[in-house]
Amino acid sequence: MSTMPASHGHSEACCNIPPVVSKGYDAKGTYEELGGFKTWPKEATKGILTIFDIFGYYPQTLQGADILSTSDSKQKYRVFIPDWFNGEPCPMEIFPPDTEEKQKKLGAFFQKNSPPSVAEKVPGYIKDVTSKYPEIKEWAIVGFCWGGKVVSLVTSSSDTIFKAGIEAHPAMVAPEDAKNIKIPLALLASKDEPADDVKKFEDNLTGPKHVEIFGDQIHGWMAARSDLEDPRVKEEYIRGYETALKFLSKHL
Repeated sequence: MSTMPASHGHSEACCNIPPVVSKGYDAKGTYEELGGFKTWPKEATKGILTIFDIFGYYPQTLQGADILSTSDSKQKYRVFIPDWFNGEPCPMEIFPPDTEEKQKKLGAFFQKNSPPSVAEKVPGYIKDVTSKYPEIKEWAIVGFCWGGKVVSLVTSSSDTIFKAGIEAHPAMVAPEDAKNIKIPLALLASKDEPADDVKKFEDNLTGPKHVEIFGDQIHGWMAARSDLEDPRVKEEYIRGYETALKFLSKHL
């Protein structure tokens, strides 16, 4: 497990990541009733289900979806980001939960939107999407923060449809979850996830894996909480998506 940035050379799988927009990103995807936000080149036959963080459709997350969709020079992906919160994501204003009132609001949000409740919906969602887009033959799942826990729950099922999984700065890292994950899985942690739990999670994974701690990044640096106007954050945001693309290229 690495705790420091690796080489910054571009990998073969992700040499075409476009310039990252620091502010005011214009997402390339569209919205539809079935799948929420989606982004893809229509010729793609591999799908990525993205589980966003608790803040929903933030520009940093949507830009990441576009990067995943088209930046691999050899393989394109159709990316789907369902709205699990039905238009009611967690307000950014209550984070960090440093007052009793904020803590109550955050607790109520998690009670209403628990990872297990969303994980239960994933198989039905994939069934609906593949019925509409039968050309998608293989699937990966990517989750951020809260969504990382959903990835653990979904991929630990013995009958999971997913061929690969990626967790970025996952919340609620539980080493026990990893024992039942047999598919290739990458975990990209920040400095804020408990390092001991991340290491134990890595040790319990029995399939192909990539586990790395981005040691100077905060929880959320690849999604809604990413400050892309900070050059170092932007650099590691790009490297995080490069790492994800390289992993998907190898295992999907």
